[in-house]
Amino acid sequence: MAVKWFSKSSNQEIERRKLVSESEKFLLQIASLSPMDALKELKSSVRGLSSEESEERLDEYGLNELSKVKRIGFWADIYERFKSPLVIQLLFICLISTFLGEFKSAIIVFLMILLSVGLSYILDRKSFKAVESLGKRVQSRTYVIRDGVEKEIKMSEVVPGDIVLLNAGSIVPADIRIISAKDFFVSESALTGESMPVEKTAFSQKDKVSPLELSNVVFLGTSVTSGSARGVVIHTGVRTIFGAISERLTKKKEETSFDKGVKSFTYLMIRFMTIMVCLVFLIVGLTKGNWLEALLFGLAVAVGLTPEMLPMIITVNLAKGALSMAERKVIVKNLPSIQNFGAIDILCTDKTGTLTQDRVVLERYVDIIGNKSEDVLQYAYLNSYFQTGLKNLIDRAILEHIDLSVSQCKRVDVLPFDFQRRRVSVVVEYEGDNVLICKGAVEEIYDCCSHYQIEDEVYPLIDLLKVDLFEEVERLNREGFRVLGIAYREFPTDKKVFSIEDEKNLILLGYIAFFDPPKESAADALELLAKAGVKVKVLTGDNALVTEKVCKDVGLEVREMVTGQTISNLSEEDFSDCVEKYDVFVKLSPSQKEDIVRELRKLGHIVGFMGDGINDAPALKAA
Repeated sequence: MAVKWFSKSSNQEIERRKLVSESEKFLLQIASLSPMDALKELKSSVRGLSSEESEERLDEYGLNELSKVKRIGFWADIYERFKSPLVIQLLFICLISTFLGEFKSAIIVFLMILLSVGLSYILDRKSFKAVESLGKRVQSRTYVIRDGVEKEIKMSEVVPGDIVLLNAGSIVPADIRIISAKDFFVSESALTGESMPVEKTAFSQKDKVSPLELSNVVFLGTSVTSGSARGVVIHTGVRTIFGAISERLTKKKEETSFDKGVKSFTYLMIRFMTIMVCLVFLIVGLTKGNWLEALLFGLAVAVGLTPEMLPMIITVNLAKGALSMAERKVIVKNLPSIQNFGAIDILCTDKTGTLTQDRVVLERYVDIIGNKSEDVLQYAYLNSYFQTGLKNLIDRAILEHIDLSVSQCKRVDVLPFDFQRRRVSVVVEYEGDNVLICKGAVEEIYDCCSHYQIEDEVYPLIDLLKVDLFEEVERLNREGFRVLGIAYREFPTDKKVFSIEDEKNLILLGYIAFFDPPKESAADALELLAKAGVKVKVLTGDNALVTEKVCKDVGLEVREMVTGQTISNLSEEDFSDCVEKYDVFVKLSPSQKEDIVRELRKLGHIVGFMGDGINDAPALKAA
């Protein structure tokens, strides 16, 4: 689906689209260059910017901040609350009561209005300040090189051309072109929905058409899971990929189902009162002949029919709900959202971090025919344990799965991971031999192997067998696992120096499979939603295989899945039928998630959305 931009005028919309298009083209251009050429294009160097250059660029590009919804002033806020049709109706009744001399009634009605408006204002402001204070607690900072020296600065002060240092645990402060990297993995789950960390390198890329496909660029808002890197900033603030998403969140809040319900009830009351006043006016006027008395009597009927306590009752009940949720550490930013949440009939949810734990765990360790193998686990553990440097998520998952004794083992050498080989090897002195243990992508492991092992027997690995043996890998992939191969080779203990040339004639031992497991509470929560009559739809940026496994694990029936590519080719009518009929959507962009939520609302559903990533923000806004 096409990205929809919201602005005060069509000119602003055109300008925003143009800005995004130009930003993406420039980003792809920088990614296609070598690291040194990228530095030249961005008018930077490995020594970073000078203090003077950084100040000039800060003036030119502005602070590295995203668009924010402006906080309206006190009087504007009060005015918005008095614009409610129900409040306007009560104000009108207050004036009528005053005109009729019913000052006591007029005062009571006016007090009800003030209490309702005042209470909602106080609670909303309290929630706003709570959210604001949470933001102030997180003062994000990053490390850059300026004047040839490493400095720590506020993330908001980062400018295009800055050289940024990234390490495990770092939050990426801008859209950055990698110029050097070592074992560098980044979690992009918040942006793309992909649950597994993504490898990033400094190599140029010229064949990519989408920024999110680039392996030499990291994006604002993503996080480093392992390794280290240096990069040059391409875009900051609203020019980043994240910034383009945030621009869509600054539009005026849409009318909720609760607001529509209150407005509909108010108009119904007004119509009923108008009819009753006219009837009373005519009946009294015709029977008594005193038309002034008839008018006053009709107006008195209007006052009597008005539920002056209704706004107060609504506000108090919503406030009670907000206080109850506050006891459970939940901040309610907008009171009517409580009623909307209770009235939803469709809950759309992201997968990564919402249904799942957003972490990597070791699920299976099997030999090449799928039988559980302790040897595979032991060799994988030794490989991860004796690696040098920071452990990545895969290694941590293996080491957390089991604690094996390594007292009888001694590290001899390490052949680090690189993106050409896509594997890592350690050499361990173990049981009288130097054992080279290799772990990596299955295809690359196969290329290094001349034999395979089943139980304790070793057999030659011929090309005809590779296709048959690869079936177990394909089966694990179909189940949604990320699969790595484990192989080994024994050398005499007098060999002390090893190189990648020794990664040949290995013995294929088996596979280890990883997965992002479902949250323990997910299945029970989904069961409760089903009992409450709430239909659940999964909207994720992850692939179909992983999504299908997660859905099955949490008890969601998966009849058929729809991809983002399929959605983009549908007509408006077919799209409407699709979002109503199907419950699982995969490989979605942020705009497609938003489009699905909006379409469900158009179809008359009250839609909730649950997600924790940057890519979920537009859909959260639309729900």
